[in-house]
Amino acid sequence: MDIHYVCRHCGTGLGKLNPQNVSTDELGFQQLTEEERQSMIYYHQDGTIEVKAICEDCHEAMERSPSFHELDTFIQ
Repeated sequence: MDIHYVCRHCGTGLGKLNPQNVSTDELGFQQLTEEERQSMIYYHQDGTIEVKAICEDCHEAMERSPSFHELDTFIQ
């Protein structure tokens, strides 16, 4: 199972893991609420897991413009 980390705002790939025999508990997914899991983790039919996170550029943009927090995407 591959795990791909992707920015939820701009779609930039942040990293990729190809762990062998790693559980979601070891990745810390159990610390998320059910709502957070549903909005952040996507299980693809091919077995790939996609985790939505925020890249440094989008994080900095959100700090400069707090109104961006209201939007699902702000990159045009």
